[in-house]
Amino acid sequence: MKKNIAIIMGGYSSEYKISLKSGNVVYDYLNKEKFNLYRIHIFKNKWVYVDDAGNETPIDRNDFSIPLNNTSITFDCVFNAIHGSPGEDGLMQAYFELLGIKHTSCDFYQAALTFNKRDLLSVLKPYGIKAAPSYYLNLGDEINETEIINKVKLPCFVKANKSGSSFGITKVYKAEELKGAIETAYKEDDEIIIEGFLDGTEVSVGVLKLNGKTTVFPITEIVSENDFFDYQAKYEGKSQEITPARINPEQLEKVTIASKRIYDVLKMTGFSRSEFIFIGNEPFLLEMNTTPGLTTESILPQQAKEAGIELGMLFEYAITEALA
Repeated sequence: MKKNIAIIMGGYSSEYKISLKSGNVVYDYLNKEKFNLYRIHIFKNKWVYVDDAGNETPIDRNDFSIPLNNTSITFDCVFNAIHGSPGEDGLMQAYFELLGIKHTSCDFYQAALTFNKRDLLSVLKPYGIKAAPSYYLNLGDEINETEIINKVKLPCFVKANKSGSSFGITKVYKAEELKGAIETAYKEDDEIIIEGFLDGTEVSVGVLKLNGKTTVFPITEIVSENDFFDYQAKYEGKSQEITPARINPEQLEKVTIASKRIYDVLKMTGFSRSEFIFIGNEPFLLEMNTTPGLTTESILPQQAKEAGIELGMLFEYAITEALA
């Protein structure tokens, strides 16, 4: 019997458009002879099933079902394609755990932890995972520019702590630019992380459990045409994404070990994509994404292709692991 699969997309953050694109790619590429697929849009003002004609049916949030044609459609598994809140910060994961519904992303604790950049880096530090020098601010904190610059040096990056797709991020070169960058970041989040600039090769590493084994995909090198890997570079073609990355064997070994260690230490499940910058041969972690982009242009699908994994099979592997 075919399994009922809900593909959730949208979300509450600035990333909702990218999420809708990812979710529709999952819908298009998954094998419809194996699965009954349902596109579910999750927004603050509505949770709805959207059929192929664009008709919307509200979701019953009591059990995450669809009242359709005098019956109730329930799901064997949820494919999570929401970037940002509530799909990447643990809220949907906790909801599905309470309902006992399988899903393709990690558990709620891991989602909440990895979505919070500064908490993630703090947890991983004792395990030998290196990161840039950083300074933290909460909305309302006093801004001591001298103290910040003494800690992280210039140039530095000012980032929204809980945001993706490079929303709310600014590269700061001069002290007088710092305040404006902080204001920009606060538009996305009430917590900020300010990090020292790491000048080196940037790579992105995708990981997924395949048949119960932590598997690292071919690694992608990021070469941005812009000053850093910002929104334009990620989604508007202003970067080169080179897979496999042009790194030496020692760098490859170290970043592979670090990526697997992070995944296993955190007891991750589902997809993850971690970003690193090499200083010499040492990888420094920037962040970890647990619902990475899944469009045909996105990094993880590029890596799967290099590994010889067709896009539909990549998505099917995630469902198989979740159901297992």
